[in-house]
Amino acid sequence: MNNVIVLVAKRIGAAALTLLLVSAVVFAITSLLPGDAAEEALGQGATPETVAALRTELGLDQPGHLRYLHWLGGLVTGNPGQSLANHLPVSELVASRLPKSMVLAGTTAAVSVPLALLLGVLSAMFRGGKVDRVLNLFTLSMVAVPEFLVATLAVLIFAVKLHWLSALSSPPDNPTFAQFLRVYAMPVMTLSFVIVAQMARMTRAALIDQLEQTYVEMAVLKGAGPTRVVLRHALPNAIGPIANAIALSLSYLLGGAIIVETIFNYPGIASLMVDAVTSRDMPLLQTCAMIFCAVYLSLVLIADVCAIVSNPRLKGH
Repeated sequence: MNNVIVLVAKRIGAAALTLLLVSAVVFAITSLLPGDAAEEALGQGATPETVAALRTELGLDQPGHLRYLHWLGGLVTGNPGQSLANHLPVSELVASRLPKSMVLAGTTAAVSVPLALLLGVLSAMFRGGKVDRVLNLFTLSMVAVPEFLVATLAVLIFAVKLHWLSALSSPPDNPTFAQFLRVYAMPVMTLSFVIVAQMARMTRAALIDQLEQTYVEMAVLKGAGPTRVVLRHALPNAIGPIANAIALSLSYLLGGAIIVETIFNYPGIASLMVDAVTSRDMPLLQTCAMIFCAVYLSLVLIADVCAIVSNPRLKGH
C-alpha cells in the first residue's frame, strides 16, 4: 500500500511541475502574439502618450519575468487580472462561462462513455467475426469525419430541413427536460461522434490484449463462455488501460469544444477563449489556456492513478 501512495504522490508532483512549466510556455507564447494589448484596447486613434500610460498601468512596460511572476501569483490566488476587452475581472468572466462548459462536457461524457464501452466490449467479444468487422468499419468511419462537418450536417438536417432543433445552442437558466434536449442534442452528438469511436477502439484493444493472456486460456479450458470470459476475467484486469483510454478520449473534448461552441454559438469557456484571441485580451486568453491545460493534466493524472491502483504489478514498483 505504501508503494501505491508513493507512486500516486510522484504522479501528482509530476503533474504539478508540468502545469508550472506549461504556465511559463503559455505566458511566453501569448506574449509573442502580434499586436499590443494597450493599442488594441485604446484603438488606432490613441496617442502615443495615452498608449504609454496604459502600458504602465497594465504593467506591460516591466520585464517579462516580473510580469510572469505577477501573473502566476494572481493565478494561484484566484485573481488572474482584468479583462482588457470587457473591463471586468477575468475570474468573473470565467465563472460565468465555465459551468456551462462543464455541463456540456459532463453530458457528453455521460452519453459517450457507456456507448463506447459497450461497442468496445462487443467488438472484443466477437473479435474476428461479422460484428467486429462491422463495428470496426463503423468506428473508423466516425474517426475519419471531422467535428465541423458533423456539426454542419447536423444543423442542415435537424435545424434547416426538419426544424426539430435550433441551430444556436443557448441554454436558459432553469431549462426543462425538453429544453435541455433541444439545446444539447446537436453539440453532444457532434462531440460524441469522434470520442465514441476512439474510446471504443482503445477499449477493444485493451480487452483483446487481456484475452490473449494465459489466465483467459485457462478459463476457456474450464468451460467459461465468451461473455463470462470478457466480463468476469478480462474486463477487471483491463480497467487501467480502459481508464487511460477514457481519459485520453475525454481530453479530446478540449479541442472539439472550441469548434462546437463556435459553430453552435454555445456560451462556454472555449468560445470565450476564441473571443479573447480575436480581441488580443491576454489576461483572459492566458487564463482560459491554463484551464484547458489543467483539465487535460487532471484527466491524465486520474488515468495514471487508476492504472496504479488497479494493476497489481505496479504496486510492487
